[in-house]
Amino acid sequence: MSKPSNPKDALGIRRTPFHLLPWPVLGELALALLEGALKYGASNWRTIGVRGSVYVSAAMRHVAQYEEGEDVDPDSGVHHLTKAIACLVIMRDAQRLGRFVDDRRPSSPSGWMASLNQTASCLIDANPEPPEPF
Repeated sequence: MSKPSNPKDALGIRRTPFHLLPWPVLGELALALLEGALKYGASNWRTIGVRGSVYVSAAMRHVAQYEEGEDVDPDSGVHHLTKAIACLVIMRDAQRLGRFVDDRRPSSPSGWMASLNQTASCLIDANPEPPEPF
């Protein structure tokens, strides 16, 4: 049985698909932002701005802690990946609002990542049966 077309459907399917967002993760993100609001003031980056290097470093520290086996930040009880996401969200929001200080070092020549990926691919091809990890 087919459903008669609703005019809202034709418009709605061409809009931002918020239904694809993972709400539990967004809830965790809200908790990470709550921690920052309680420590530094709600949405402080929107008024005073941020330096990119500070937030890149913070995000990388959370990713490193996760990679080293620590899932949850012991200071807040929020997952390290969620806290890394919060850093990136703050950076992007500050960029969109013109409150972002881009203090990146000078860029490497383009193509450096593709070159590294090609080397990795060659190494894997040259060693098709690596030993089991320890």
